[in-house]
Amino acid sequence: MDKRVVITGMGIYSCLGKNLDEVRDALYNGVSGIIFDPVRKENGFRSGLTAQIEIPELKNELSRNQRVFMPEQAKYAYAATAEALKNAALDPDYINDHEIGLLYGNDSSAEPTVKCVDIFREKRDTTRIGSGGIFQSMNSTVTMNLSCIFGLKGINLTVSGACASGSHAIGLGSLLIRHGYQDCVICGGAQEVNPFSVCSFDGISAFSVRENEPAKASRPFDRDRDGLVPGGGAATVILESYESAVKRGAPILAEVIGYGFSGNGEHISNPNVNGPQRSLLMAIKQAGIDIREIGYVNAHATSTLIGDRNEAKALHLVFGDHKPEVTSTKSQTGHEMWMAGASEVIYSMLMMKGGFIAPNLNFENPDEDSALLNIPSKRIGKHFDIFLSNSFGFGGTNSSLVIRDL
Repeated sequence: MDKRVVITGMGIYSCLGKNLDEVRDALYNGVSGIIFDPVRKENGFRSGLTAQIEIPELKNELSRNQRVFMPEQAKYAYAATAEALKNAALDPDYINDHEIGLLYGNDSSAEPTVKCVDIFREKRDTTRIGSGGIFQSMNSTVTMNLSCIFGLKGINLTVSGACASGSHAIGLGSLLIRHGYQDCVICGGAQEVNPFSVCSFDGISAFSVRENEPAKASRPFDRDRDGLVPGGGAATVILESYESAVKRGAPILAEVIGYGFSGNGEHISNPNVNGPQRSLLMAIKQAGIDIREIGYVNAHATSTLIGDRNEAKALHLVFGDHKPEVTSTKSQTGHEMWMAGASEVIYSMLMMKGGFIAPNLNFENPDEDSALLNIPSKRIGKHFDIFLSNSFGFGGTNSSLVIRDL
């Protein structure tokens, strides 16, 4: 018999705040974490817009030997995971005595790679690169570092699925627990924020150039959107079997009841309608609920012309006359990329627990597709028990999660 999968802890480090309380307040107050960075313009960026986030100072928490292997995004992930473990009441003794798994979304480690190559080219001596270079530059750097720091003995795997990575990590973690392979899995997503990680995105004109109004640049579903804004940080969700959580007296926050996925099988960067639609339908079918029970949808909508339009079409095809509130928290955070699927679950959880839906900032004029959805441009008070979160990525990878309050 399939096991129930519950959420027992959360942690986050984002442009909206360095912990759950700060992020909840920012969501409630409709705060934007987006700024203009003049250094990016000086270095040849078409757009100087980015989310603002401070790299954690971990000298008082980790040894130098631990920190030397950690790139920027691993430090974000450490901060988020430390909060999530505390939130879930998972102490070192329990972790040492049990097989706790780790699935974390990450799809780049650009800055360390660039720096290693620069040293090699300049010095013409590989020994000058340093011992931390290889571990910082590998795509699996986050899971390598977290598993060693926290002493995790279960599955240890990086999920690399573009902008759906964090969501797929949660979905795959739920499957491992549901089918009895693990009792507890730490899941999440991390994204580096440095210019090296996104300069190629800027080079294909993916970013908004509304530089004189940073807080108004990310405009999901708005008719006048002109591109996304890059963001990042890390978000961690602790998944656990219901039996395990009850046995150890853990706080049970919610239940993962549906995970849907699909591939578009078409263009490498332009999304279609059918792929997201199938991901949505699979998640809802697995959840075993009436579609009208879904009270809120956290859309993937990144503020791009084609992506927002096709997601709006897919949502309308799936939900029809039932029109739950649909927002994209990317209006506040920008696109957190590999982190987004995990952070948006946490944003939605905070709203569900707080009885509100944060505004879809800058939604001033709908287009013909977004006009079919119920998109609030201002914060509303609403009690809802079930939400759905979408995450889609380059290459046509799609992930949808359905989560129920407990």
